[in-house]
Amino acid sequence: MKIVNLRTMRGPSFWSVKHYRLIVMKVDLQDMADKWSGGVPALAEQLPVLLPRLADTLPTDSDKSALKKPPLTAEQLTDGEPLSYVIQHVALALQRMAGMPVYWGKSYPAYEPGVEFVVVAYQEERAGRMAAEAAVQIVDDICHGIPVNVDRLIEELHEIREEEFFGPSTWSIVSEAASRNIPYIQLKNSNIIQLGYGVNQKRIWATTTSYTSHAGVEVAGNKNRTKAMLDEAGVPVPNGTTVYSEDELREAIEELGFPIVTKPLDGNHGRGATIGIKSWDEAVEGFKAAREHSRAVIVEQLVEGFDFRLLVVNGKLIAAAKRTPASVTGNGTSTVQELIDKVNEDPRRGVGHEKVLTSIKADHHTQELLASRGLSLASVVPEAEELFLKSTANISTGGTATDVTDLVHPYNVLLAERVAGIVGLDICGIDLLTSDIAIPLNESRGAVIEVNAAPGFRMHISPTQGLGRNVASPVIDMLFPPGSKARIPIFAITGTNGKTTTTQLLAHIVASKGHKVGYTTTNGIYIQGTQLQSGDCTGGQSAEFVLKDPTVNFAVLETARGGMLRSGLGFHTCDVAVVTNVAADHLGLRDIYTVEEMAAVKSVVPRTVRKNGWAVLNADDDLVYAMREKLDCRVALFSMDEHNPRIREHAENGGLAAVYEEGYITIYKNSYKLRIDRAAEFPVTLGGRATFNIENAMAAALACYCYGFDKDDIKLALRTFVPSGAKTPGRMNVYKFPEFEVIVDYAHNAHGMEKFAQFLEATEATHKVGVISGLGDRRDEDTLAFSRIVGRIFDEVILRQDQDLRGKTAEELKELMTRGLCLDAPDLPITYIEHEMDAIDHVLATARPGSVVVMFTENITATLKKLDDFESQITD
Repeated sequence: MKIVNLRTMRGPSFWSVKHYRLIVMKVDLQDMADKWSGGVPALAEQLPVLLPRLADTLPTDSDKSALKKPPLTAEQLTDGEPLSYVIQHVALALQRMAGMPVYWGKSYPAYEPGVEFVVVAYQEERAGRMAAEAAVQIVDDICHGIPVNVDRLIEELHEIREEEFFGPSTWSIVSEAASRNIPYIQLKNSNIIQLGYGVNQKRIWATTTSYTSHAGVEVAGNKNRTKAMLDEAGVPVPNGTTVYSEDELREAIEELGFPIVTKPLDGNHGRGATIGIKSWDEAVEGFKAAREHSRAVIVEQLVEGFDFRLLVVNGKLIAAAKRTPASVTGNGTSTVQELIDKVNEDPRRGVGHEKVLTSIKADHHTQELLASRGLSLASVVPEAEELFLKSTANISTGGTATDVTDLVHPYNVLLAERVAGIVGLDICGIDLLTSDIAIPLNESRGAVIEVNAAPGFRMHISPTQGLGRNVASPVIDMLFPPGSKARIPIFAITGTNGKTTTTQLLAHIVASKGHKVGYTTTNGIYIQGTQLQSGDCTGGQSAEFVLKDPTVNFAVLETARGGMLRSGLGFHTCDVAVVTNVAADHLGLRDIYTVEEMAAVKSVVPRTVRKNGWAVLNADDDLVYAMREKLDCRVALFSMDEHNPRIREHAENGGLAAVYEEGYITIYKNSYKLRIDRAAEFPVTLGGRATFNIENAMAAALACYCYGFDKDDIKLALRTFVPSGAKTPGRMNVYKFPEFEVIVDYAHNAHGMEKFAQFLEATEATHKVGVISGLGDRRDEDTLAFSRIVGRIFDEVILRQDQDLRGKTAEELKELMTRGLCLDAPDLPITYIEHEMDAIDHVLATARPGSVVVMFTENITATLKKLDDFESQITD
């Protein structure tokens, strides 16, 4: 077996609008193409043993409709399943065994015989890709009698999960945000999460937020400063001092006496801390442990009592937990290591942050702690004796937590809220020792021992005992108070032709209303009218670029086929989607072979429209019109035919629509007609000759009207949108020279050329010349259809080559184009000039008076510069 292609989807895609994180594999089954699992008994014998979670079912609170078939069992394997289906479930099971609960997938035949598509969900991209690749290898090995061991693979997947998946604190905040329809983006190469879009975004890094004070973090990080501030404010704190050497340590012990605690001055989360020190040797070891984290070491009197963590968010106590260090209880026969192993069998314990509890590791610190008591991992612990294995009560080292939120005395509530305010933290973890949290701290002789910035939420979300608390909710309440916005409006535009112009028109209309617009096109990314990136920017990464920009309050995103098939959309929902048309273009690329399949790709965009949003669809296009059947949003239709029965029916049923009638762009609303303006008044239509831009302007006007813009504002904006080489490069850029006219455009398929032909037929000229090339990544029949139209509409053609031939040779393209150009015009004059700039020089030098020269360009920037230079020479 061989993986032909592997892609990672990071948003809604052709394979699923609902499941955003998908691995899409194209697998050549090779010699196993005609086999099913029933023909390979080893699959049923080995897979359930190798992968015990192969037959896992979805949790009861999950969406069971996500599985089209039941999980894979030994019985099914014996009865017979397609090998692609087996690979699918192996890839999912591998991830589940590594602590990543993924279940959704599908598999189906590709166009080529013996080749299958396998689509599986993933939690972490790197782990998902590794699991998918490994699944193919595992199934292939078993089919060919090669021994398989997955232990090391599972370990690697576990390691990836721990390295890359959100920690429990971050995940709780992200999950809470998602439940409120607040989008999130993980910023590249960082653990920083952006919540919300554009100007409304906030950021978190674990449990630090956009509102977390740097000064507060600095204070909390310096334990001496923290203790001094709290002591001055009347908060009980332990007696202690700071030392830098063993000599100073000895002096401190003489003053404080045993038992003591040592901890690093700049530490947090219990790192380097040692408690309950009762001898000089233990003190030296504690000093050394603290010095690994900080040059200065705090030495304090030990405050007796239980360890409690109080969590304050935005000035309010949210949760409290009693923490207990990792421990085992003896039975009189088992060794310490055996007791640890027994505790780790608890299904709630796992690797790192995988589960509610972390497995206990007998690390160097544990062994030192045992040695200080004359014990080792081989020692037998007496019956019922509790043996602590860590000196701190951190959950991440195997400790446990009991929720005590409802038991906290009001005095202690006030104390915690005061401490957070004194230190200056929006999210604050206060550690204190006391005999009873239900007794005021000043009466129990307890003390606040530490204040933490970025406190962990895990002990509160999933305590070992007691009620779990949704501590992320007040964080989101703080970041996005009721009435505030997290999102910005998104207009998304797709289709075969007209996307870029429609996008630019929409961006112009929106900007004219005072919005700070970010938009993407095939020409680049623009923020508030300034181009920040050039090139084809119609994919998911470009969309995220706009949505991450902190100055943008409105996004207009051109969304092309390539990006959707490569990695999915860069957003999950939009407010308005516009579909201009669907035609035969790019067929045969990325496994899309028919116009119907291309329509399914394009339909991804309107299917992401929010429930009360709008899908603006071309009623003249059968495939686009049919998209309305799968939508949960409101639908508006547009048509160049005022008598289109689809429009009439839609309007009679109360739907919103736009038509081109009697030279006007008109909106149908209920039984009323609202005329925007005469289309000829819009510069983009070139006096009404460019009917394809009338259609684009109509789609833009309807989309803005649906969103709520006033029709007079739309009219004014369309009248002030003047196409030019700077504003709309390569889109109907017109140069009027003294003796002839040059038009630069990007039409590159038969559908677009048909539209352009209508414009050219309405254009008066003594001679019409086209400068044209073929595209190597199109099917031969598409190239012939395209060139045939060109041959029909021009009096003369200059045939050139693109710099990127896209898979074909120059000779192949020349032959195909020449053949197509002559199908309807056998006597058409054709001049072959290979290089684009040379072709442009030739046509400018030979253009006849009164002629129109049309340049269908690849290198838009260089072409426009050459024309600007030519214009300057004439002027001079």
